[in-house]
Amino acid sequence: MTGASGGIGRATAVELAARGGTVALLARGRVGLEAAARDVEAAGGTPLVIEVDVSDADAVEAAAQRVEDEAGPIETWVNVAFTSVFAPAHDIAPDEFRRVTEVSYLGYVYGTLAALKRMRPRNRGVVVQVGSALAYRGIPLQSAYCGSKHAIQGFTESVRCELLHEKSGVRITMVQMPAVNTPQFSWVLSRLPRQAQPVPPIYQPEVAARGVVWAVDHPQRREWWIGASTAGTIGLNAVVPGVLDRYLARTGFDSQQTADPRPPDQPANLWSPADGPDGRDFGAHGIFDARAHSHSLQAWATRHRRALLVGAGAVGAAVAAAGASARR
Repeated sequence: MTGASGGIGRATAVELAARGGTVALLARGRVGLEAAARDVEAAGGTPLVIEVDVSDADAVEAAAQRVEDEAGPIETWVNVAFTSVFAPAHDIAPDEFRRVTEVSYLGYVYGTLAALKRMRPRNRGVVVQVGSALAYRGIPLQSAYCGSKHAIQGFTESVRCELLHEKSGVRITMVQMPAVNTPQFSWVLSRLPRQAQPVPPIYQPEVAARGVVWAVDHPQRREWWIGASTAGTIGLNAVVPGVLDRYLARTGFDSQQTADPRPPDQPANLWSPADGPDGRDFGAHGIFDARAHSHSLQAWATRHRRALLVGAGAVGAAVAAAGASARR
């Protein structure tokens, strides 16, 4: 689990720990990692803490080998780690774009390659890429992040085709997320005048974590969407992208900022972890608990779609039978 010290990665690690077994926690911040390890233990799992910057391919490879040496074969690899910059594109420096790309896109590439190196010879294993509706639809103030998510989608599609070509038993799938109440809005480098926020509706990280775990168990599906807003955004972008361009040009700046000014002392995790030696544990949740949904009807319906289809068929058959009986 990369990005395991906070947000979706932290929540997913706990969700997986409830099944028992070892959960390898990969991230940069020691404070957050140690707290995540305690959460994993409390949930019933065995943590393996590894400090690593996923932008370093050699370090990711070494982390993967350590997991195999200390915990056994890697069965599931989940890529979550990212960083970004909240600002208009013209206010983001070239080295900042490069850093976001190295972490948020190449980090996924390096993690995937390290996993495949071990999974392909065994002909089994699952790689899950935690994505976003923004892998399909770019929005203002998040050009670096959206570019990385688009790149991950293209990379994943290519790898999936290659695995299918060789008839591999290894599976790779992507989970596209909605706006989630994670600590990123308190630690991503921001040049916005006001406090950054997720675009409502906002979901709790546990909703996202349940979606990731479902994808781990059902990797045969190429992609999973979490939240009605994700489905709506991707669907509308496929049909009327120009309309969304104009809508987001009008609403995308205000909808991503609260009414409060950005805290002048807000940390930034672009170059070093916000939960560093003198930092604090940010946990899985951000600062929007009061506005975040703990459940997603769309995600629940997706997980239970077969039962719903069977039920709908049974109801339809009963109605048809009743109608035929009435006509007689």
